[in-house]
Amino acid sequence: MSRTRDSDACPGALQVHQAADGALVRVRLPGGRISAAQLATLAGAAQEFGSATLELTARGNVQLRAIRDVTAVAEAVAAAGLLPSATHERVRNIVASPLSGRVGGNADVRPWITELDAAIRAEPRLADLGGRFFFSLDDGRGDVSGLCADAGVHVGPDGPTLLLAGRDTGVRPSDVTAALVDVALRFLETREKAWRITELANPAELLPGAELGAAFMPAQKPPIGWITQDDGRVTLGAAVPLGVLPARDAEFLAAIEAPVLFTPWRTVLVCDLTEEVADVALRVLAPLGLVFDENSPWLTVSACTGSPGCARSLADVRADTEAALDPAYPVHRHFVGCERACGSPLHGEVLIATGTGYQVRRS
Repeated sequence: MSRTRDSDACPGALQVHQAADGALVRVRLPGGRISAAQLATLAGAAQEFGSATLELTARGNVQLRAIRDVTAVAEAVAAAGLLPSATHERVRNIVASPLSGRVGGNADVRPWITELDAAIRAEPRLADLGGRFFFSLDDGRGDVSGLCADAGVHVGPDGPTLLLAGRDTGVRPSDVTAALVDVALRFLETREKAWRITELANPAELLPGAELGAAFMPAQKPPIGWITQDDGRVTLGAAVPLGVLPARDAEFLAAIEAPVLFTPWRTVLVCDLTEEVADVALRVLAPLGLVFDENSPWLTVSACTGSPGCARSLADVRADTEAALDPAYPVHRHFVGCERACGSPLHGEVLIATGTGYQVRRS
């Protein structure tokens, strides 16, 4: 599939998207990681300059809607340490196994997140990557390899294997960061009109001699609830209904003063808690609307922005999604307002608004 634009319109903190409800700012969070202080900054900016919500994305990033002062938000983001590179800010897309280094896994991929982010920013040519190109670091549990990132590694019992578009290449890199950067550079040299590796006629040409294996399956459920870490401390995992986190709730999360991760499944993890702190946090956060039940129907649906935020949408998609919640529905459903089907996951049904209802595109 060839790209339809000659320029990359994917928004960032500096190059924003003008949506129907105002400017949209997207902040990249490599590995989904954010400190309590940084989260408090985004919550404050959303309340002062925008819609008073934080939207979680399928790359583990955060976006702010209806921004009235783009410059003020960019300055706040930069002051919080969330904008380390003006030239590369839209290409710092790294997803990683969220529980890595805390619960299970064949390796702790957290150091690779830091190294890869630094390497991306240090290579001037990588500023030309599209804003949708992304990397994955899977510690062996198979959670993010199934997202079909453009370039990634999956750590097996015998070490890491290089992936292209979520498919095993059989290549065993000795230097994970260097291997991923090299794939991205080769892509830039050969992409022509492609923005993603999946849009190339033959992705295997990026690795001469490699034979692509089967793709990893998408993870069915993210980590939710009370999760005991290997060191005895606790991580709390919560679903954020439709990925829309009220800024006030974000402030409560920040007030715990613990490491926070946003996942590609639009959930949030609060990590490294004592049992006493975790118990209090759970009692405070659950009544706010964060979902700690792994069997909640909120985990079986997702949606695009819809009306009134998107001018293309034929429906108030989020309201319709909430009305359609069904604990007994057998597959995941993603509701969208137009044929672009933004944010569609790799599995389940995609339902497109027609103006009089919804039509199933994929089941």
